Amino acid sequence: MERTGESAEPGQDTSPPRRPLSRRSLIGRMTAVTAGASGAAVLGPVGAAAAAGGPARRRKPKVTVLATGLKFPEGPVALPNGDVLVVEVLRGTLTRVTPDGTTSVVAELGGGPNGAALGPDGRVYVTNNGGLNGFEVGGFTFAGGTPASYVTGSIQVVDLADGSVRTLYTEADGRQLRGPNDLVFDAHGGFYFTDYGKTGASTVDRGRLFYATADGSSIRKLADGMDGPNGIGLSPDGKRLYVSETYTARVWWWEITAPGVVKGGLSLAGSGGGNFLYTAPDYTNFDSLGVEAGGNVCVASMIHAGISVVSPKGQLVEFVDINVGDDPGITNICWGGKHLSTAYITASSTGKLLKVDWPRPGLALR
Repeated sequence: MERTGESAEPGQDTSPPRRPLSRRSLIGRMTAVTAGASGAAVLGPVGAAAAAGGPARRRKPKVTVLATGLKFPEGPVALPNGDVLVVEVLRGTLTRVTPDGTTSVVAELGGGPNGAALGPDGRVYVTNNGGLNGFEVGGFTFAGGTPASYVTGSIQVVDLADGSVRTLYTEADGRQLRGPNDLVFDAHGGFYFTDYGKTGASTVDRGRLFYATADGSSIRKLADGMDGPNGIGLSPDGKRLYVSETYTARVWWWEITAPGVVKGGLSLAGSGGGNFLYTAPDYTNFDSLGVEAGGNVCVASMIHAGISVVSPKGQLVEFVDINVGDDPGITNICWGGKHLSTAYITASSTGKLLKVDWPRPGLALR
């Protein structure tokens, strides 16, 4: 089933005008706001480094607004025909965006679809966190917490031909999936995914890392005890698994020794047993990530909004400043177009899908 959504001419922002509000003033005047499994944000007084402009090496590219009116978009997937798929966390849909900015719903998923990836069978696999509360702060939309309608997290599969949806997994080893967040396929047809967990009035889940097969026959936990595991990606050679944590603003990695088998342990008390790669130098929350063809890890960075580009050696290559309408909620990145040189970036707090010419090609996903 399809329905027409809001659309915009590429490069044209049709959202209602908002009183100008800098990110610094937004963040600085707010008391802490906790957002849950979307990895949305924790906002509080801005640190000195962020106020001073953050990392010294920064780039501010030309940004094209491809689509507006989305309800907390995440999980962009660039299709070969030039369309881009996104999940809308607060609408519960998988949505198609055409090159002219027109949006249409591909599938009604319910809950809180949080990440998406094309599988080996051409279907789209979705990590569904089970639902989040939507709320506004300073004119920006955020998502978090656990709504009364929450039942479970899940892995879903969507047939792009007819929009039909199948639930593939809701548990592992007899334990419920709480808040699946993002996923990545390997060369063997299986996929790794993060489970961010859920937050309550006085409780916060510890996050987990899983590996599962696309046919629904096998799922197993690889790590637990993590602090908001969010984005996930593989190195170009498939020998490293990267995971970003939201509130710690850290990136961890594991050596992959066999499909669904990971090895860490190089960092004392590393989150989930992982090896430390990088942490933000200022007050930032990390969301999802993508990997460039050359191996750099590109982490969507919130509050100090943009993309942190980190080398496999843990060095900050550059910080790409993404400032569209002062949106503090930059949540995800993928690549498409000729030579995979176009980055598609979700600006979730203002409901936009952005397009940026990228200086290095993205990694061709399996």
